[in-house]
Amino acid sequence: MKLSSKARYGLKVMCFLAEHIGEGAMPLSVISNAVESSDKYIEQIIMALRKSDLVKATRGVLGGYYIENPDEISVGAILRTLEDGLVIADCLAEGNECPNKAKCHTHDVWDKLYQEINNFLDTMTLTSIIKK
Repeated sequence: MKLSSKARYGLKVMCFLAEHIGEGAMPLSVISNAVESSDKYIEQIIMALRKSDLVKATRGVLGGYYIENPDEISVGAILRTLEDGLVIADCLAEGNECPNKAKCHTHDVWDKLYQEINNFLDTMTLTSIIKK
């Protein structure tokens, strides 16, 4: 399993915002510069994170992006937002019931792996990873 650059940069963005919590909203250009990516690419990532209510935004001269409660935001929630739920096999995708599930010897392997990955990622919060 390989995570996309969108997931990797998304986690960097969230860590940056967690490190600067309480400093007000961060402009897109500051975030992009900090994570070393383009404004356009980071804006796409932030829009997905906003849609999942992980990132908040303010408008105006002092506008930008911020997060609330980094100790309540899991790495799993961030990655599932940016990686289509972290589905590792098509047969596990929501609404895609495998017709051979009962006879498939590998379905339980993929399901268990999916559960373990998500459980692990859900134990890590933004606060826990930025304090290391």
